[in-house]
Formats: sequence, C-alpha cells, structure tokens
Amino acid sequence: MSVAAAAMAVNWVTYYLAEHPAIVNFRWSHTHSWGSTWSFLASSVSLYLALALLLHLLLLLPRRRRPVPVGPAPALHSLLMALLSATIFAGALLSSAAEIRDTRWLWRRSRTTPFQWFLCFPLGTRPSGRVFFWSYVFYLSRFLHMLRTFLTILRRRRLSFAQLFNNAALTCVAFLWLEFSQSFQVLAILSATLVYAAVYGYRFWTAIGLPVACFPFVAHCQVALLGCNLVCHVGVLTLHLVKGGCNGIGAWVFNSVLNCAVLMLFLKFYVKMHLGKKRGAAVVLGGGGCADSIGAGGAGEACDRDREPSSSLCGGSDVIKEAEEESIVREKEL
Repeated sequence: MSVAAAAMAVNWVTYYLAEHPAIVNFRWSHTHSWGSTWSFLASSVSLYLALALLLHLLLLLPRRRRPVPVGPAPALHSLLMALLSATIFAGALLSSAAEIRDTRWLWRRSRTTPFQWFLCFPLGTRPSGRVFFWSYVFYLSRFLHMLRTFLTILRRRRLSFAQLFNNAALTCVAFLWLEFSQSFQVLAILSATLVYAAVYGYRFWTAIGLPVACFPFVAHCQVALLGCNLVCHVGVLTLHLVKGGCNGIGAWVFNSVLNCAVLMLFLKFYVKMHLGKKRGAAVVLGGGGCADSIGAGGAGEACDRDREPSSSLCGGSDVIKEAEEESIVREKEL
C-alpha cells in the first residue's frame, strides 16, 4: 500500500511539474506572457532602482539612524524563496528529462547527446515547451529576489550598490535567456536554484534562532556556483566552435562577460575574507573558537555573518558585499 501511494505521489508531482498542459504548451510571447516586453523590463528595473534609492534617502533624514524593525519578514521571505527555488529546480529537472525523452530521436540526425543539449541548444531553438516554462518562472522569481533589497535597507540603514547591480543585471539576463533561447540556461537554472534552496533554507534556519554554521556557508555555496558556471561556459564555447554554432550565442556572450567580472570581484573579497580570518586567529592565539563565541549575548554570529541571503543567480555579485562585510565584522569583534 505504501509503495502504491509513493508511486501515485511521484506521478502526481511529475504531472504537475512536467506534464501539465500549461507547461507542455508554454510559449514565450510578447502578447501572452506577462512581463515579456522590453518596455516592461526597462520600466520594472528602473522602478526598482528608483524605489531603493528613494527609501535609502528617506532613511537618511532622521538624525538617529537606527535599524527599522521588520519583524518576521526576512524569515518568511527566506522560506518563500527556499520553497520556490526547490520547486523550480524539481520542475526544471523533470522537464529536462521529459524533453530528452521526447526529442532524443531528433537529435540522432545531428549526433547531439543529452549532455551537449544541456550546454548548447541547436540553432533555431524556439522559447517554447517545458524547460522554457521553468525559465519563465525563474525570470519572474527575480522580482521576488528584489524584495530582499528593501528589507536589507530597512535593517542595515545602508544601500548596497552591489546588490542593486546584481538584481538588475540578473533580471535582464533571465529575460535574455527567454528572448533569444540562450544555450546553457537549463544548467544555469538547475545549479542556481539548487544553491538558492540551500542558501535560503539556511537563512530561514538562522532567522528563527537555530544554530549557525561555523564557516561562511553562503560564501562557500557561491564559490561552488561560480566554479560550476565557469566550467559550463568553457563547455558552451567549445561546443559552439566544434558543432558549428549554439543558439542565442549573443546573449551568452553578455552573460559570460558579466560572470567574468563578478568572478574576479568575488575572488578578491573571498581572499580578503580568509586573510582576515588568519589575522584574527593570530590575535586570539587559538582561543575563542565557535564553541567559545556562542552564548555571549549572541556573539555566536561571528562564526557565520552571512545572514542576509544572497540573491545572485548566475554568479552572485551581491555576495561580494556580504563577504566584505563579514570580514569587516569579524575583524572588529576580534
């Protein structure tokens, strides 16, 4: 009975995440898909930047700059993003398996393997079907990521331009994935949503008062994501040159340039963070580890200062700011 119930549950999940008519028949269209026009993209990103700057300026008016209490909003936002990211990951994974099953016969003519399809869409690929439905959901989720910016401004009374740039740029990148049927987007979505689910789940875990990790969990997740993206970008370029072209290569070039810039900046601050840890260890002379820092009025946060979740998707420039702040905070506490 339990086996039958499990099989029914799997079939139900598979149907609603990969076989539902709305998913199978999805098509990116400027007339039928909400938020699919260039004017919407430009206006929404401009509005986001303007509202964030306005909120920051309004909070600068009072003389006493204290954090604005936001209650459980950060924890609820982290929980929502963790569940949404896990759903997108599962949907994209099941949809990819279904697309490979249904179109494998067509790939035999061009000698394309499933691995090559993940990296390099054939020329002429149109933004329709299962995987593009989840790419569209991923694009819409970028607007939910933007809410974190306003919570950060209220809590820290400070505007992170790195976070603004990250959210705006990655929203544009997700739009270009759909507009030009860019290659590599399936792997990018799978890797990013997997990291998001872990990071936001950890944020929710710490937000409700549970123990924090004794290492920079978010920063390590971002390193893994950046490394995965770098390897995949090399694979896309190789297949583009060997197979005679990948679809949406122009949008891919823009994505690659953005990721290279983010990678260099992140590595700079990541090295700075670890150098700060070594200097702190020399000062403390081996004392006051994670066990010692827990309980002294919440000083255990020194074990892991990345409580503000990273909203970066394909490279994560906002984690750069988090890594820098984490290093500064630890130096001050030591």
